[in-house]
Amino acid sequence: MIHFLYLIGFAFFVSVCFGVYATGSAKERIWYGLKTFLQFVGISLAIAWVLYFIP
Repeated sequence: MIHFLYLIGFAFFVSVCFGVYATGSAKERIWYGLKTFLQFVGISLAIAWVLYFIP
């Protein structure tokens, strides 16, 4: 469970940094940060699910 919390924390802070340094309006930067956060978490969970079945 602690690994998942680390994943969420890492994804949050990196997405905030990406959103801050992105170009565009404030709405576009917020949307970009949210998309990167969801991509970090989604892709990480998908990879973990695939690796679960590999002995």
